[in-house]
Amino acid sequence: MKKREFLKKSALLASTTALMPSFLMACKEEKIAAKATPLTRLRTAHVGVGNMGAEDLRDISSHSKVDVVALCDVDSNNLAAAKKLHPNAKTYSDYRVMLKEMADGIDAVIVSTPDHTHAPVSMMAMELNKSVYCQKPLTHYVSEARDMKKLAEEKGLVTQMGIQVHSFYDYKLATLLIQSGIIGKVHTVRAWSPKNWGYDGPVPTGEDTVPDSLDWNLWLGTSAERPYKEGVYHPGNWRKLVDYGCGTLGDMGVHIFDTPYNALALDVPRTIKNECRAPNGFGFPEKNTVTYEFPGTQYTADSLKWIWSDGPGAPDMHEDLILPGATKVAETTTKEASVEEKMSLETKASGPGTLPEQGAMFIGDKGRLLLPHFMQLPTKIVDGEYVDISSEIAAIEKANNMGKPIRDYGSEGPKHYHQFVDACLGTDECTAPFSYSANLTETILLGVIANRFPNQTLNWDSKNAKFAEEEANKFLEGDYRDF
Repeated sequence: MKKREFLKKSALLASTTALMPSFLMACKEEKIAAKATPLTRLRTAHVGVGNMGAEDLRDISSHSKVDVVALCDVDSNNLAAAKKLHPNAKTYSDYRVMLKEMADGIDAVIVSTPDHTHAPVSMMAMELNKSVYCQKPLTHYVSEARDMKKLAEEKGLVTQMGIQVHSFYDYKLATLLIQSGIIGKVHTVRAWSPKNWGYDGPVPTGEDTVPDSLDWNLWLGTSAERPYKEGVYHPGNWRKLVDYGCGTLGDMGVHIFDTPYNALALDVPRTIKNECRAPNGFGFPEKNTVTYEFPGTQYTADSLKWIWSDGPGAPDMHEDLILPGATKVAETTTKEASVEEKMSLETKASGPGTLPEQGAMFIGDKGRLLLPHFMQLPTKIVDGEYVDISSEIAAIEKANNMGKPIRDYGSEGPKHYHQFVDACLGTDECTAPFSYSANLTETILLGVIANRFPNQTLNWDSKNAKFAEEEANKFLEGDYRDF
């Protein structure tokens, strides 16, 4: 069925007693009204409790005012492990059944499934007036991101996308430094990750026996039916495949894009171009170089160029990325050294001359700011030299009551989750709600779509939510299987 048919049926879900098709089992006779009085404790239901879902469960439940009341996973091994930690929670393999039976007994739903399931689960939960914490990227399709943003706003729900580093010290600091004008108006951002969530190999053939622990139909969910192949889809490689994930851009790109996107107050891009191999219809390219052009903001030049590089060997070599230590080495060798030679020397350097494995470089009219990923302070570079910004950092820390950085993921990680819980309890506000994260996700997904049209510039009409290139519009949404 078409996605929009599903959304219409979801809208009726809470106000009908008639049974819907198998994908839309009726949950309630009447729409559940939002609570008029503030919550004193938060009852959570978790959809997807393996791998990242297990981390989400751990960090949400570490809040002293959370009661985990329901657990859902299509893999019984994951479910059993989570049940040991939360023996009083009810368990389910099908989130639709969980929402039908537990609608009166939960306040918030945590969505930690593969990307293609994010929107179906989240939309159903929000139709029942449940607050939603959804892992990144928010959705699998651009149209889903817009629909989720709209529904969350219409219902006034507490929402948060799972980009934990959004709440970390270094990213908040970098945002405030950029907005203070520390490098002037920014005209270019370069961001990179050498991770490879792509697949350039052949489409697997044949079929393997589905493990007894896995409900393959439920794992596929709304995506097209496909034979099970061991080690190809579940538990981890789905990120590489176009039907289920969003590639490296949709994984690390969301984290690394987040701070520049937030700091520069960006909207969605006007043009997108992806330099990559031709599409194979099954896996994402293993290497991508995506160039975005954004309209200007108060923190940027009249327009902003954004270049993302991923895959083995990323980032692409460019003068913007040469660090002071590497430049000095190159200059002592030859003043005529090429950018590639300087970059090669740079990667052999140590200490301040070493480009971080993942990160972002802001290039402004008054210098550059390097933000490694993650848990490292941003550094300023002007005319090939590092500049001491300790006084600027101290002033921002004091003005914003930031304290000092804590270099421990175990204690920093839960902050983003606890912010969501506290917002549900009425004592805080989320900093990555769907009103923000849907636009960030849309930007990411436009780059993902561009890998279907390698080396072609796509022109995006944000107002009308469509490309000027008609052939690209069919990838903005997909059919939903009735399962």
